[in-house]
Amino acid sequence: MKFKKVLWTALGCVGLGLGAVGVVVPLLPSFPFLLLALVGFAKSSEKLHYWFLNTRLYKNNLESYVQGRGMTWRTKRRIILTVTLLMAFGFAMMLRKELYVPCVILAGVWVFHLLYFALRVKTLREPESAG
Repeated sequence: MKFKKVLWTALGCVGLGLGAVGVVVPLLPSFPFLLLALVGFAKSSEKLHYWFLNTRLYKNNLESYVQGRGMTWRTKRRIILTVTLLMAFGFAMMLRKELYVPCVILAGVWVFHLLYFALRVKTLREPESAG
């Protein structure tokens, strides 16, 4: 039982670290890593989970999505662009090696990704700046 908590805590820490780097590095998506951190901390420790829910990283990137309210168009656009660039790179590498079936699968995943963000994730209005 204790091993599971340690594993979930480690996954939460890895997700948090990669998510924090992803906020700064344009090609590294932060969203899935922060979701990993959320799940890891929730399954490992109530204190860690509560702490993570109160970080700016969570509030700025995940809170509205997890609460079912959706994402801003800017966030959706950033995720779609990042995933598209990464998938395009993978697609090009597989196409170069003449791996056509994986290319078709990756293209299907990409289309599903676009449809999911366009049709299933609500778009929130951008918060108005106080300037």
